[in-house]
Amino acid sequence: MYKKILVAVDLSDDSHKVIATAVRLAGDPAKLFLVHVVEPVAAAYSMDWYAVNINELHTEAIAFAGERLKTIAREEGLPEGQAYTLPGSPAAEVPNLAREIGADAIVIGSHGHSGWKAVMIGSTAMKLLHHATCDVLTVHVGGD
Repeated sequence: MYKKILVAVDLSDDSHKVIATAVRLAGDPAKLFLVHVVEPVAAAYSMDWYAVNINELHTEAIAFAGERLKTIAREEGLPEGQAYTLPGSPAAEVPNLAREIGADAIVIGSHGHSGWKAVMIGSTAMKLLHHATCDVLTVHVGGD
């Protein structure tokens, strides 16, 4: 049904459930591409006294996430070079990458909160829906 599926993962144990769903949908792991987006390290307050280099922290976070994503890709039997670690906002970067690689579907995990959490548009999956130009499948992982 789909030629290329971009699977957005958060690197948690739930990532394997999201990938497994995408594999069933694709029928072939070679059609899958993984992405993890590392959001910028934000300082909620002045950190002058910490003497922390925020750019260095962000670079380290991206490198760590990249290694974790490569491990997940290997565990799932995905071909080399089909895993992307990007800096930025997942809601913008995932749809951009989907367009860049020609994906015709995006699969992402969602915690499926109920009550006010469901009413408020704030989840990564919901924001991503507004930027996507292809099909988006959310996979329920955890939550209530």
